[in-house]
Amino acid sequence: MTRSRHAHLTRRAMLKRTAGSLAAPLALRSTVLGLDGATVPSNRITVGAIGVGMMGRGHFRILAENPDVQLLALCDVDSWRRDHSTQVLQQVYGARQPSGEFHGFKAYNDFRELLDRDDIEAVTIVTGERWHPAIAVRAAAAGKDIYCEKPISLTIRQARTMAETVRRHNVVFQTGLQQRNSPEYLKAFEMVHAGRIGEVKLAYVSASGVSNFLNLPAEPLPKGIDWDMWLGPCPWHPYNYRYHHAGEPKNVVPWTCNRAFGAGGMTAGLVHNLDSAHAGLRKDGDGPIEIIPPGVNGVPSLTFNYADGTQIICATRLEPGKHAIPEGWDPKTPIVNFGVLFVGDKGWVHVERFGLLRCYPEYLLESEPPKAHSVEANHRDWLDCVRTRRRPRADVEIGACSTILSHLGCIAYWTGRALKWDPVQEIFPDDHEATALCARATREPWSV
Repeated sequence: MTRSRHAHLTRRAMLKRTAGSLAAPLALRSTVLGLDGATVPSNRITVGAIGVGMMGRGHFRILAENPDVQLLALCDVDSWRRDHSTQVLQQVYGARQPSGEFHGFKAYNDFRELLDRDDIEAVTIVTGERWHPAIAVRAAAAGKDIYCEKPISLTIRQARTMAETVRRHNVVFQTGLQQRNSPEYLKAFEMVHAGRIGEVKLAYVSASGVSNFLNLPAEPLPKGIDWDMWLGPCPWHPYNYRYHHAGEPKNVVPWTCNRAFGAGGMTAGLVHNLDSAHAGLRKDGDGPIEIIPPGVNGVPSLTFNYADGTQIICATRLEPGKHAIPEGWDPKTPIVNFGVLFVGDKGWVHVERFGLLRCYPEYLLESEPPKAHSVEANHRDWLDCVRTRRRPRADVEIGACSTILSHLGCIAYWTGRALKWDPVQEIFPDDHEATALCARATREPWSV
């Protein structure tokens, strides 16, 4: 189904007018500010955590230790994970009580029960990406503010539906694209935007190709796991321990490496790098007009071409004879750790996680950026926006745009050819095979 050009241009114009912390405030919550006679026993934001697996536990722990947050509930389809995170919270909150105990907390198997609670203002969604759309649209309809991990969706169509639903219900939505709030990345974006390296039409990003998908044999289902709810919107698939235990195999997020559940490393990791490139290049609300996978049309690396001549190229190393190597750049230097290299006509800026920021000429960098935990900074931005009703730096439109970009890379790999893309109508013109990959079949009642 195509969308009207006017509607998408309106979305794009709105995004550019209201991007980041300068966005117009959303409707103020009486429960946050104590308006209209609402009783506020404390100034804490009440949160429910949906998903407490490997990444979810990290978010859960950070929020549990945040004095501005009161965690009231969690949800997970694995009873061990529910029990473990409940114990963590009892320890953290119990330490604040004279009795040393805390019991004002409930754990659920079904996220819908959590969303039904009027005393919960906001939720975190840190499940596999197969669940993000179904949970997020229901959370928005319930009036909950949302922190959702990336990628926000399993398909391009779902990402757009999520953005439209969040806007319709006027809730705050932060995507787990924490580089939008990382000091080193913010400094790099500032240098590019200020013209310190001249006109910038090229960004190299740390590469992540399409994963080798796992298709594992059926194993007996252990007690304590609701496998039907774990699968959720996905087609039925037999249980295997490695699908839902991150790090099995080593360093693999297993659900995203089965095509029934995810889209592989492209959406799990590369989405961060593409998002940072968009932020530095001021491409929020925009998209490429062509995506070329490596080995096609003489292109050595996955390449995104934009209407104004801008390029984003995915490459872990710049190889002489294959890539345009800027002056002052050592080809032996890898672009790793979610890195981005912005290349201008007067120099370059290279940024990676953990505080690495370099530039050429070197004198352009007047001071090192402060080091900070980027996930905590992303939470801080979200929580501040829950109070002020402004849009966070990784708002839902940002999350949708970057998620769609990573899915475009996947589709180019899967089809094995250069693809023309209409970023306004969000279709591949005259390519029915590629367009069909913008959506997936969904088990009911979880379609969005």
